[in-house]
Amino acid sequence: MAAILAATGGAASAQDYTIGISNTVQGNGWREEMICAMKAQALDSGQVESLNIAHRNTDAAGQLEDIRNLIEAGVDAIVVNPANPEGINSAIKEATDRGIVVVAVDQAVTEESAYVVSNNQEEYAYLGAKWLFEQMGGSGDVVYMRGAAGAAADDDRDAGFRRALEEYPDVNVAHEVFTGWQQDQGKQQMLDYLSTGIPFDGVWTSGIDNVIVDAFLESDAPLVPIVGADNAGFVGQLAEVEGLEGAAVTNPGSIGGAGVTLALQILGGETPEDRIVLVDPALWDNTTEEGRAQIEAAQNPNLDPEWPVSVSIDGWTTYTMDEIIACKGPGE
Repeated sequence: MAAILAATGGAASAQDYTIGISNTVQGNGWREEMICAMKAQALDSGQVESLNIAHRNTDAAGQLEDIRNLIEAGVDAIVVNPANPEGINSAIKEATDRGIVVVAVDQAVTEESAYVVSNNQEEYAYLGAKWLFEQMGGSGDVVYMRGAAGAAADDDRDAGFRRALEEYPDVNVAHEVFTGWQQDQGKQQMLDYLSTGIPFDGVWTSGIDNVIVDAFLESDAPLVPIVGADNAGFVGQLAEVEGLEGAAVTNPGSIGGAGVTLALQILGGETPEDRIVLVDPALWDNTTEEGRAQIEAAQNPNLDPEWPVSVSIDGWTTYTMDEIIACKGPGE
């Protein structure tokens, strides 16, 4: 992780900031954890009087409208998970021109006046794909289950996946689909492909993972190595499902809390050395003793199966497990 500043905790001088939040995907466990991390960190900071949250399913055009509404509401900072890298730049520039701090989380924006704190999405895909291809013996057919078309995180992950493919020329992408990061959609896509009877040797998923394992089990299909994220349901399956070989790559939704911390630091006069700050992932596999120990330690039955088990980020978030699960922000 580059350019880490100390997390803003409750001991900081009290301010009455209003922070706007803009998110374009509902009904996705990762995004819900992100929102809860933002709420919990804002509350724990002692510096935020209120949050103004625009949280709905929409595209870049809708997000432009949401950000402009936040500007007119007079927020001090906006933490945004962008619909795509360029599509909301004009609204971001309008905000920063009016002295509003803008921090993009999870995915980058190209507007130079905004800051970015994100999980390293390219490395996320590369780590998982490399592990999978090695598990397949360096050859064979893989099912490639991507995220949402046009999203910056998906583009970055595709770059990482393709980088791993270049290192394993005997691995072939047999089937490529966009899940939209929706559980039901991804599961049905896997059920449909399994029903064809076409053999394949591994599955790479973009965080829609536990339902992919469910599809195999419900179809009574032979399990193949599967890579997913550190979502609680999938991490549990890696520990419990007999015959499943797999790996979870960390991708904490708590990056939302890190975005709130960064916004508060900038409001307080501290700015990072770099405009873009990346959090590097780790991989936990259930095929090695070390990996199994990491998976066992990560188990958390209190979390929603779609929530990443990495509910905090050292140096960036200060809330407790109970606080993020409660999902309460200032004034709630």
